[in-house]
Amino acid sequence: MKVLLDANAYSQLMRGRPEVAGIVRGAGELLMSTVVLGELLYGFRCGSRTEANIAEMRAFLENPYVSLLSVGPVTADRYSRIAVSLRAKCRPIPSNDVWIAAQAMETGADLVSADGHFEYVDGIAWVRIPATSLLGRTFDEDDAT
Repeated sequence: MKVLLDANAYSQLMRGRPEVAGIVRGAGELLMSTVVLGELLYGFRCGSRTEANIAEMRAFLENPYVSLLSVGPVTADRYSRIAVSLRAKCRPIPSNDVWIAAQAMETGADLVSADGHFEYVDGIAWVRIPATSLLGRTFDEDDAT
């Protein structure tokens, strides 16, 4: 099985969340989107552990089971199709997540994410993981209301 980690899944993996670690251990191939990499680097640069987080990310990307995906014409085509479908359903999601979904579909990977809005993306293989707060508490999106 191929899995593509969303930014929140990567963060949970690095925090040792057993749900995500189990998925990663069971994967034959682990994928990281350059879009996710950008989101993570942004978050690292906004935090107090920038250099440590970047070093940890570099080590992660050097693992032979991890492949970094770039955005190409096929991804762009899938992005446009997903965005049009979401617009027709009046269910917009963040643009970065449309790119990530497009890459998951292009590669045939299961997308691992806590973001509930991926349920609106037709045809995606999505593994929903529990969301966590900054304090590490697991919560359901329904708890946020």
